[in-house]
Amino acid sequence: MPLPTSPVIRRVRLGAELRQLRRREGLTLEQVCDRLGWASTSKLSRIELGQSRPDLADVLDLLDVYQVPGPTRDALIVIARDAATSRGWWKALGEMGERQRTYAELEAGAARIVEYQPFLVPGLLQTPAYARLRVTAAALFDPEIDVDAEVRARTVRQEVLRRADPPRYTALLTATACDPGETPAEVWREQVRHLITMTGLRNVTLRLLPGAGAHGGLQPLTPYSCYAFPDPADPRTVMLEALTTDVRLATVLDVERYERVTEALLSAALSAEETVTALAGRIGD
Repeated sequence: MPLPTSPVIRRVRLGAELRQLRRREGLTLEQVCDRLGWASTSKLSRIELGQSRPDLADVLDLLDVYQVPGPTRDALIVIARDAATSRGWWKALGEMGERQRTYAELEAGAARIVEYQPFLVPGLLQTPAYARLRVTAAALFDPEIDVDAEVRARTVRQEVLRRADPPRYTALLTATACDPGETPAEVWREQVRHLITMTGLRNVTLRLLPGAGAHGGLQPLTPYSCYAFPDPADPRTVMLEALTTDVRLATVLDVERYERVTEALLSAALSAEETVTALAGRIGD
């Protein structure tokens, strides 16, 4: 059975491979585009940066220019097809906003996901009612958000945790993320029950972080997610959540730093069993 792949990560990997091939041939962006008759270098630049879904015909033309031999060429064609895939459940992503689509593509191809969330329940664990409150709040500042579509899309994303070959998923939650705040009581109770139910899946683990002092004051300033993939050649990736545009990190230095922070937080967190007990207590509260 083929390994699941993440289109967004395959685009990054394909772009890096093509950039390396171009430099090996000693060609500039302008020279390659002139040979192919492309109007400007922006198209090639976006392909190399993994910022656009590649057209297979364009990739084949580039491989011809770089004189890529058979086995390497075949491997890159597979990566290009994965980068542009629209097969299977990807068709259900059509109504997703661009930001949520990026997360969905990362999640679908991941072997392991670790999320740190200091303020809210992560999207993969939200009930529809809780998700609607969060999306509605965001829509107050962004009128282009389609609340119904975003809530449906979040539900589609969550299917990744129940598929036949799911990623190993760990959520690191602070006490603030597990505080109802202004959330209506019934919505919050349903949400906490759902969190406890999700821990029944063999691939889902929740870990609750105690007060900041318990882990040396270590407190990342933003929510983040770490992704590792079945193919070790696909770059491990970290996504940082921001108000308007999320940041994707894929350099070894950046990723390893976040992985060290994650290990420190996991060492300080309550065990999975203690976390479930603490959540159950919050239903009564």
